[in-house]
Amino acid sequence: MISRLYLKNLLSFREVELEFAPGLVVLTGPSGAGKSVLMQAILAQFGLGSSDAKLCEVELRRPRDLHSDAYELEEHLALKSIRKERVAHYIDAQKISRKALRELFSPYVRYLSVRDRGGLESGVLLSLLDESRSAREKPFRKLCREYRKRYATFAARRAELERILAEEREWEEKREFARYEIEKIDALAPKEGEYEELLTIKRRLSRIEKINEALEQASGVFDLEERVQELFALAEKEADYFSDAMNQLRADFEEIESLSEELAEVEIESVLERLEALSGLIRRHGSITEALAYRDAKARELESYEHIERDKSALREYLALEERELEVLARRLSQERRQEAQRTAEALEAVLRKLRLPALRFRFETQPLGSEGVDRIELDLEGSAASTLSGGEFNRLRLALMSVTLEGTKGGEGVIFLDEIDANVSGDESIAIAELIEGLSRIYQVFAISHQPHLSARADQHILVRKMGDESRALSLESEERVREIARIVSGERADAEATAFARKLLNDRKKEPRR
Repeated sequence: MISRLYLKNLLSFREVELEFAPGLVVLTGPSGAGKSVLMQAILAQFGLGSSDAKLCEVELRRPRDLHSDAYELEEHLALKSIRKERVAHYIDAQKISRKALRELFSPYVRYLSVRDRGGLESGVLLSLLDESRSAREKPFRKLCREYRKRYATFAARRAELERILAEEREWEEKREFARYEIEKIDALAPKEGEYEELLTIKRRLSRIEKINEALEQASGVFDLEERVQELFALAEKEADYFSDAMNQLRADFEEIESLSEELAEVEIESVLERLEALSGLIRRHGSITEALAYRDAKARELESYEHIERDKSALREYLALEERELEVLARRLSQERRQEAQRTAEALEAVLRKLRLPALRFRFETQPLGSEGVDRIELDLEGSAASTLSGGEFNRLRLALMSVTLEGTKGGEGVIFLDEIDANVSGDESIAIAELIEGLSRIYQVFAISHQPHLSARADQHILVRKMGDESRALSLESEERVREIARIVSGERADAEATAFARKLLNDRKKEPRR
C-alpha cells in the first residue's frame, strides 16, 4: 500500500505532498488540471512509464512476497526518482534501473486507462485465469511454476540449438580449414632443430671436395710421426704429449673421414627440397616451434567442433524428450484453465448484466507449445468479439474481468490505478462501475481518476487536483469540501442547490453503508 507521495517541479506542479489512505483514493478536478500527470508520476516510480518531475518519492509498505537477491528491502520502502540530464531511480537509496523496478513490482501494480485498448489479449486473459486459480489452489500454482520454469529452460536450450544450426555452415568451413592446416603440417612432419641441422649439412656438402682434398694432403703428417719419436728419444726428451696429440689427431682425421663418407651418401637434391619446404613453413609461422604450436591449436579447435557436434546431438535429444513432457504439462494446464474459465464466466454473469454488457464466454484454441502452454483465448460476447465493443463497453468489460479474477489474489498487497475508467457512461452504468471499483478497493488499494459523482462519493480519500493561476495543486478534501466538489462534477463550476443536495445525499448514503 502506498502511504505517501512527494514531488517537486512536475510541469505545472511546483510541489506536492500527500498522505494516502488505504482502500479507494479518487482524484477529481477540472480537465487539464493535471490528474493524469500526477498518476503517471506515481506509476513511474514503479517503472511504468516516465515522469518529468525533478524529484519524486513514493513511500509504501513492502508486499510480503516481494523479495530480491540484488537489493536489500526493508518493511517500508522508499522509491525515488531524480531528474538531472537523465532520470535516476532509487529503492531505499540503492540505485535501480527502470526495467528492474518494473519487473520487481509488476505482480503488485496494475494500470487501466480509458485511452488504452489493451488488456484483453490472450496472454493477459491467461494470466488473469492463472492468478485467480493459483490464489485458491496450491497444486495449480505449483503446476504453473513448474511449467514456466521448465519451459524457460527449454526455450533457452532451443535457442542454443538454433544458434548452432545457424552458424553450422561457418563452423563446417572452419572445421575443414583446421583439418587442411593440420594435414599440411603433419605431411611435412617438421622436427625441432631440423632446419638448423639441414643448413649445417648443406654448408658441409658445399665444401666436401675441399674437405677431402685437405684430408688427403694433411694425412701426410703421420708419415713423419716415427722420425719425430726418434728425435725425441735421441734428445732424451719426454714424448708422451706428442704421442697423445698424434692419437687425438688420428681420431679427428678418422671422424672427418667418416663424416665425408656419410656426406657422400647424402642426396643434395633431397636436402635442398626439404630445406625449401621448411623455409616456407618458417616464412608463414616464424619458426618450426611456432608452426607446431599452430598445429596443436588447430587440433584443439577441431576437437571443439567435434564437441559442438556432440552438444548438438545431446540438445536434440533433450529437446525432443522435454517437449513431450511439456506437452503433457501444458494439456494439464489447459484442462484446469478451461474449468477456471467456466467458473469465471458464471461469476461474471451478474456483473455484466449490471454493466449492461452481453454475457461472456472464453473461446479456447490450441496452438503450438509456447511460454503460455498450448492455449490461446478469445472472448465471445454473444457472437461478437471484444474488438467490436465501444470504448466505454471495452473499459467496463476489463473492469469486470479484473474484479472477478483478482478477487482473493494477493489481497491487500497490490495497487490498482484506473485512469477515467468510468468516462462516458450513463448514470446506472456509473453506479455499477463505482460498486465494482469499491469492491476491488476492499482487497487492493485503488487510485482512480474520475469525472463521475458516484465513484467520488464512495472514496475513502478524495483528492482534488486544480489549477490556481498557472500552478497545479492537489488537496485532500474534507467533508464539506467533498460536497462542493461532487456538486461541481454534477452540474459544473456554478453548482446549484439541487446538485449540492444530491452530492450531500450520495455522501450520506455512503456513510450509512457498512464497509465490508
